[in-house]
Amino acid sequence: MAKAPQTAIQPTRADDYPEWYQQVIRAADLAENSPVRGCMVIKPWGYRLWENMQRALDDMFKATGHQNAYFPLLIPMSFLEKEAEHVEGFAKECAVVTHHRLEPDPAGGLRPAGKLEEPLIIRPTSETIIGATYAKWVQSYRDLPILINQWANVMRWEMRTRMFLRTAEFLWQEGHTVHATSAEAIEETERMIDVYADFAENWMAMPVIIGSKTPAERFPGAVDTLTIEAMMQDRKALQAGTSHFLGQNFSKAQEIVFQSEAGEREFAWTTSWGVSTRLVGALIMTHSDDDGFVLPPRLAPAQVVILPIYRDADQRTEVMQYVETLRNELMAQSYAGMPIRVEVDDRDVRGGEKKWHHVKRGVPLRVEVGPKDIEKDSVFLGRRDQPKSIGLPRGEFIATIATILGEMQQNLFDRALKLRQDNTVTIDNEADFRAFFTPKNEEQPEIHGGFASCYFADEASIDELLKELKVTIRCIPRDQDAASGVCFATGRPATQKAIFAKAY
Repeated sequence: MAKAPQTAIQPTRADDYPEWYQQVIRAADLAENSPVRGCMVIKPWGYRLWENMQRALDDMFKATGHQNAYFPLLIPMSFLEKEAEHVEGFAKECAVVTHHRLEPDPAGGLRPAGKLEEPLIIRPTSETIIGATYAKWVQSYRDLPILINQWANVMRWEMRTRMFLRTAEFLWQEGHTVHATSAEAIEETERMIDVYADFAENWMAMPVIIGSKTPAERFPGAVDTLTIEAMMQDRKALQAGTSHFLGQNFSKAQEIVFQSEAGEREFAWTTSWGVSTRLVGALIMTHSDDDGFVLPPRLAPAQVVILPIYRDADQRTEVMQYVETLRNELMAQSYAGMPIRVEVDDRDVRGGEKKWHHVKRGVPLRVEVGPKDIEKDSVFLGRRDQPKSIGLPRGEFIATIATILGEMQQNLFDRALKLRQDNTVTIDNEADFRAFFTPKNEEQPEIHGGFASCYFADEASIDELLKELKVTIRCIPRDQDAASGVCFATGRPATQKAIFAKAY
């Protein structure tokens, strides 16, 4: 029997996908668990990636007329109580501050003291505190629209955590807007889900499906929730961003009232939308392989790493002069409208170890330069999306680097799209649905399932089946034929198709 090829990450995706995911994070040095249960320390390479995501998204938000602001971390409990559905949706996830100081206890430790008159909630999301602020800002139709985003952290007391995908504290952005009409608010909701889809596909190289959540899956208190759903390499779905049309629910709860042009007193229409550090997890599970992280070039903290190779001090002087010139020439080039990001790794580490360090971190291009390369005025180029390295004349490499990075970005998108296409099926009966979502090994499930496109009549009639199979309705795709069909489970007439999947 042929021996399995050695991989940098153990176990492999096929052997144990959840553990593979954790090992990629560790090998790429992205993050680690913190002393606080369910929280993580984002390490410099992971945070640089998040900063690149922030910058790209922030530019997109500002290009659509939004401004950044900041609102308090602590929310009075009474604010959440004003919107019943909202508080019910988040009640079990809230971290509560009940005291405002510490004092020594008889055992020599510390204990809470100074009980607050009203408990404060560490924000799980900010609709209520921001709504209370907007109520002071809005008096007239002339004050509208308000288009604001904030970059912040939030706390949701998760019991089962996984780094980047689901942690008690995470980083995100949350947009909150106020409008004079329902039509304007709906237009904003749709605009922002399109911004997220643009970012996912053109920056993350991650194909997504845009659609609406069903009533049971909507954001608590929303009239409609739009989502982008992506398929990970284990064929599970990941909700990668949401945009919520809140109607007048929060404006009525928070008294966001304005005088219309006609002089009438009206409640405003609001939206909210957000993405989080969960997108880092999405990148890992969309593109990475059994040798580690694979980064799309547009978001990579370093797009090129140069690895000098030399034996002695004389060679080092010659090689480093060449490397410095090469670095400057590369940084003078641009890709996707920005200068190429280049690092030089001159650490006193063995060449093989150094190479695999950057393979596991997902750097798109590795460039090895030694005395023999200098003689030929060439470089030895390794692409993270291809297994073999090649020699290339230096001038050709510099002239074509933007093209190479563009090819890599497209390759990653095409691979992810093919995976989704190959694992998306249309199902019209319960037997096939069960078979699709049932693993051969129930105790240690293998990678199975995918996206099932099915007509369904209503959520209630299929709820028990979905719970049994641990499947959810991911979304009702925005782009679908108007034709009607038959519910796959009940046989009743149905007018809409949904994407069903197991999910994170």
